[in-house]
Amino acid sequence: MSELTTIARPYAKAAFELAVEKGSIESWNDMLFFAGQVASNEQASSILAGLPTATAQAELFNKICAEQLNEQGQNLVKVMAENGRLIALPAVAELFAEFKAEYDKEIEVDVISATPLAAQQQESLVAVLEKRFARKVKLNCSEDATVVGGLIIKSGDTVIDGSVRGKLNRLATTLQS
Repeated sequence: MSELTTIARPYAKAAFELAVEKGSIESWNDMLFFAGQVASNEQASSILAGLPTATAQAELFNKICAEQLNEQGQNLVKVMAENGRLIALPAVAELFAEFKAEYDKEIEVDVISATPLAAQQQESLVAVLEKRFARKVKLNCSEDATVVGGLIIKSGDTVIDGSVRGKLNRLATTLQS
């Protein structure tokens, strides 16, 4: 995976810089997401791999995505096919989305609770997290009964474990020391 990320980074960065310059970040994000989905499809990948030339691969890929890709998007696909990098398109889409989130000063936060959070609780949590991260926060809420009570908050490398289960585990570790 890290190799694909290394391969994808220059393509994602170039696409992002072009999108910023043209003021079309959202449309590029949509295009790359779609192209990444097509590239990660097993049937499409096997058909593309069976084609004899990079030009044929790019032409077929662009025909499949004709409705979703503009001219610059089709050029990106062509360049990636010529360099044998179509397999990296899902990673390009993922990196582009990360660049977009950084540009928009947004962060996705996963919140795990024992029971569903009420709208008011979510709003309060968003306000606190926006202050903490100094970014606009998008919550992804889920439930897990093993949490028992409290919350587990994850964003990137940051994990805030305020769950009852987490506190009990920390207490047990402290008592065993």
